[in-house]
Amino acid sequence: MRGRGFGFVSLLLALLVVGGIYYYHIRSTPTAAKDTAVTQAISITGVQSDLLTIAHSERQFIVQNDRCGSFDELISSGTLSMSRTERDGYVYSVDCSGTGFTVVARHAPPPPDVTGVRYPTVSVDQTLRVRQSD
Repeated sequence: MRGRGFGFVSLLLALLVVGGIYYYHIRSTPTAAKDTAVTQAISITGVQSDLLTIAHSERQFIVQNDRCGSFDELISSGTLSMSRTERDGYVYSVDCSGTGFTVVARHAPPPPDVTGVRYPTVSVDQTLRVRQSD
């Protein structure tokens, strides 16, 4: 009987240690930006990845055609295999200016009664630099 009690106490102590490590690890994990929920951070990361894919395709299109192409031209030429023009409420667009370009993802503003939600505009230019603005 005494062995079972010791085993149970040992199990509880082990769970407490693992729970404490998990708690401190989660608390020390940095967030994407102030006032950004974890689900929003994941969504923004996906949007950034999509924009970089589009920007790489745009650079390839410029090399092949000596001009910037619209989103539809990238898809129809086969330069971009991505068929969707949005993700999680973000809508993508390509702004051309000669052989320069900016790929932009914009989200509709949240309703006024919703707090703690942040939808920054995300953009990537021909240098492949990702930017966020509120």
